[in-house]
Amino acid sequence: MFDETALALFQKPLIARLSTIGQDGYPHTVPIWFMHDGADIIFISDRGVRKTQNALANPKGAVVIGGDIADGAGYMVRGDFVIQDDPDQVRVHRMIDRYQDKATGDQTKEAWKNDDIVVIRLQPKSVIRVF
Repeated sequence: MFDETALALFQKPLIARLSTIGQDGYPHTVPIWFMHDGADIIFISDRGVRKTQNALANPKGAVVIGGDIADGAGYMVRGDFVIQDDPDQVRVHRMIDRYQDKATGDQTKEAWKNDDIVVIRLQPKSVIRVF
């Protein structure tokens, strides 16, 4: 579903903008770390926070990755969310390693080791290039 330009962009540790639908019907958009995982885009989040609760209540949403002049391209990916447990924090640790240096990452892993962190998986339905 993703072209070579999108896949190259997704390798960069950019900050994405994730939009879920709130209980009031309005978008709830937040900055977030992301990773490309197979056919999907994944994020990590505490189970109890608004974006996770929104995705559980209404699985439709979108993410925008890139789009700044420096990025050269950007993509809006719309699709359905699936919330998954990550009991051994394998994906959590991969995400931390993607965005932080070793020393900072080790501190974050220690600080988050008892947190109830889930994986939010966005299964794409459409991909739109944006600038």
